[in-house]
Amino acid sequence: MLRAALIVLSLAPATPLFAAVLESGEHAFTVSHSLETAAGPDVVYRTLTAHIDEWWNPAHSWSGEAANLYMRAEPGGCFCERLPNGGFAEHLRIIYLAPGTEIRFDGALGPLQSMSVQGRMAWTIEPAGQGSRVTFTYRVFGHPPGGLTSLAPAVDGVIVEQLQRLGERLGRD
Repeated sequence: MLRAALIVLSLAPATPLFAAVLESGEHAFTVSHSLETAAGPDVVYRTLTAHIDEWWNPAHSWSGEAANLYMRAEPGGCFCERLPNGGFAEHLRIIYLAPGTEIRFDGALGPLQSMSVQGRMAWTIEPAGQGSRVTFTYRVFGHPPGGLTSLAPAVDGVIVEQLQRLGERLGRD
């Protein structure tokens, strides 16, 4: 029985090492999640920026199609989505880019866009053993009706899901 459990665990995709709502209040919350992968920092960076459609859950997009997501890894670059009839959605804007190490974004994801909130997200990549540690941290602040406290768990769930999917995708390399 124990041997079977160990085999199943060894086949499991990368899972978060650290996952938490770091703070949550009426006017701000911070969520942060990390995982380790055997993929090197360059592979992680390339997957994050050039292959979003292979790891982002399409259920968390406006079009319902992950293939419509893209990123321009350049100053002021956009993590965007193509919509029907020439439309688009800007999910996040790049405000800092150190290829292979860190990307910082400004923006409010999903339904947060229509609230009076702002967000800062960072994706960091650090060497860890023979692979990498990837961390997503998202801080949201503002004054929406009803406050932000109750939104933190839902946003936390979306962020950890994307990082888990990234870990699964990197596990295929």
